[in-house]
Amino acid sequence: MATTLKYQLLNEDVFLGLRKLQDDSCDLCIVDPPYGASTTKNWAYGSDKKIKGFGGDWKLTSEAWDLLSQNDSFLGTFEWLKELKRVIKPTGSIWIHSTYHNSGFVNVCCQLLGLEIINEIAWYKRNSFPNLSGRRLTASHETILWVHKGGEKNRKYTFNYEETKSFSASYDMLKEAGKQMRTVWDIPNNKAKEEMQFGSHPTQKPIRVAERILLISGVPNGTLLVPFAGSGTEMVAGLNYGMNVIGFEIEPDYFNIAKKRLDNVLINKSNSLF
Repeated sequence: MATTLKYQLLNEDVFLGLRKLQDDSCDLCIVDPPYGASTTKNWAYGSDKKIKGFGGDWKLTSEAWDLLSQNDSFLGTFEWLKELKRVIKPTGSIWIHSTYHNSGFVNVCCQLLGLEIINEIAWYKRNSFPNLSGRRLTASHETILWVHKGGEKNRKYTFNYEETKSFSASYDMLKEAGKQMRTVWDIPNNKAKEEMQFGSHPTQKPIRVAERILLISGVPNGTLLVPFAGSGTEMVAGLNYGMNVIGFEIEPDYFNIAKKRLDNVLINKSNSLF
């Protein structure tokens, strides 16, 4: 008898929503956070600020990283990572998208929280958008960190090794069937027509990236958490893989796009049973 998959998409601030989730309740998390690429904020140096909810009883004034305490991106990253460490099961993983704008924040916050980085993935985009200014190199990759809770007793994270080894794709010139998967993924950035049929998001990832993550860390009938759902790509990939999914998206337009995509997946799955 087929298991009925469910999704829960919440039009809610992720920082409020994550606090409502139970400890050790999710098997996998894919995070595609705001990169801060267009921020105009400046660093504010000094140690006289108290940050609500930042590390509990830590003494910020005695820590070197207090120099970063006024940056919204750093503080936000620390806050959602702290909640994810609580919510993800010891057997689970957290996958985090980033670029040079925020990858340093993510790395440092993981270390501060005791989250262990398993791998750093370079997602190579052969068809990346050209640099129009002609003042810098064309950005042709993004970084993805594979993270788990950390500690000797918690190295129980799911790794579908045999599936990753046998995997191959015509579009990926670096992965051969029967060879171990590398930390460089050759995945073009173009999206299929059906990925955009209900609308799009300006930083929407091709679904093949999320599918690769699920191939590695997916748990059939488990729970996938997507804190920044956007137009729903990672949630759609989770349902297609066979996981129940929970996501948060605060912007109504993108929330509506994601909901339409998710409903469409469930309708197609239901029709395929008849």
